[in-house]
Amino acid sequence: MRKKYADIIDVAIAAGVSAATVSRSFNHPDKVRADTKKRINQAVERTGYIRNRAAQAIHGKRSGMIGLIVPTLDNAIFANLIQAFTSTLAEHGFTMLVTTHGYDLKSEYQLLRSLLSHRVEGIALIGLEHNAETYDLLELRETPCVAIWNYNQLSRIHCVGSDNFEAGQQIADHILSKGHKNIGTIFPQLAGNDRAAARFAGVISKIEEAGLKIPNELRSQSIYSIKHARICCRALLQRDTPPTALICGNDVIAQGSIYEAQALGMKIPQDVAVAGIGDFSGSGEIYPSLTTVRLRANKIGIEAAQLLVGVINGENTQSLTRIAVDLELQERESTNFQINAENA
Repeated sequence: MRKKYADIIDVAIAAGVSAATVSRSFNHPDKVRADTKKRINQAVERTGYIRNRAAQAIHGKRSGMIGLIVPTLDNAIFANLIQAFTSTLAEHGFTMLVTTHGYDLKSEYQLLRSLLSHRVEGIALIGLEHNAETYDLLELRETPCVAIWNYNQLSRIHCVGSDNFEAGQQIADHILSKGHKNIGTIFPQLAGNDRAAARFAGVISKIEEAGLKIPNELRSQSIYSIKHARICCRALLQRDTPPTALICGNDVIAQGSIYEAQALGMKIPQDVAVAGIGDFSGSGEIYPSLTTVRLRANKIGIEAAQLLVGVINGENTQSLTRIAVDLELQERESTNFQINAENA
């Protein structure tokens, strides 16, 4: 009777190699010659072979799965990061399971438990602000884990990301260099979002260093939504003395602010300068093009995946690795105007 599905022996025969070589190609692709892997991959396609990850996990073998928990998939903020992370993992033979917690750290903990029940080999989290239960569970299970997007030299787990405090300082320093003194901010909710909190702290520290202050009435909060950002921007710009510059916690909020300022008949940057943080896809193509701080999402995703794979393979077990990815100010049209005594 003919088998319904191909197994690893069928793949080995079709590729002209041993079953052990096929297994090694799946589990340790870096230890198999490129031409051999190519033959095996072609044999997999011809035979229609599908690996039984669940059975392998039950028998103590590698599942080849990585769990990634992100705050949201509702916008493009993490798109480049996730794409780079996923592609790099795939090069090493891993598949990613993605889930979202909606900025709810209690939900994140439950999602972590669920992913671990599926025998994932590693976990990737966004940022470094997590409940104690999340950290404790990772340590108790000795699960290989990396935090993506944030860098902190005192992190409790491996981390790859940007220094968000420095990002806030860079964009504030740029706005100050243009002569602005009446500055407003529109940031995401800071609680449960260490990326936004660190950026905001960086902005405030640089403003205060210059001997200035952003009053509470010029500090607005918006969700990650262009529509909501426009509402927040309108409230600030319709004040009796509107700010001459808006520093936004990310490029989505900054884009919404640009659209609303234009809808109010204001010129950017002559009437109000707008700056963001992130340099997301399209930020350089809108009109006027957006001044922002590039966080190098692709590089962060690639290096985080490589680090996690190394930890899973036992290449880094002695100490925590913390990688800071350089920031880069992108000065564009939305702030290209110098305030002076005559036009202040």
